[in-house]
Amino acid sequence: MPADPPSGRRNLDHTLPPWVGIDAADFFITICCQRRGINQLCLPRVGDSLLESARFYLAQRKWFPFVFLLMPDHLHLIVAFGHEEDMAKVIAVWKGFHAKQHGIVWQRGFFDHRLRRDESWEEKARYILHNPVRAGLIQEGEKWPYTLVPDQLIP
Repeated sequence: MPADPPSGRRNLDHTLPPWVGIDAADFFITICCQRRGINQLCLPRVGDSLLESARFYLAQRKWFPFVFLLMPDHLHLIVAFGHEEDMAKVIAVWKGFHAKQHGIVWQRGFFDHRLRRDESWEEKARYILHNPVRAGLIQEGEKWPYTLVPDQLIP
């Protein structure tokens, strides 16, 4: 295991165990801004750019976001990655682009949880999609403008 960074915070290993096939790997990921409580992501120009780049990565087959939702200071997604793609590298490049483009100050790394067969994928998606309601940003039933759910996945 790598040594702890100077801040005392451990580096998370984002590699899949060798026994997990890439086709079987969907991830619930949270990426946070460094300064929590400050809206860096849900500004029209920034939010639109983040969503557009998520669509671009989809078109490039770097990732397939089943659910992608921005909150003011973090984002959630359920995502699978392309066969040749390294999750940590894809996210690092994506974050780096937006840090330079929009001045977003991200926390180092991200949190990922591989969804296992016995977990409720739909429950995780509902949790993500209900996040703006729980935060008081929209009323029940309103559409949150900073959401990407590819058309083919909407029932």
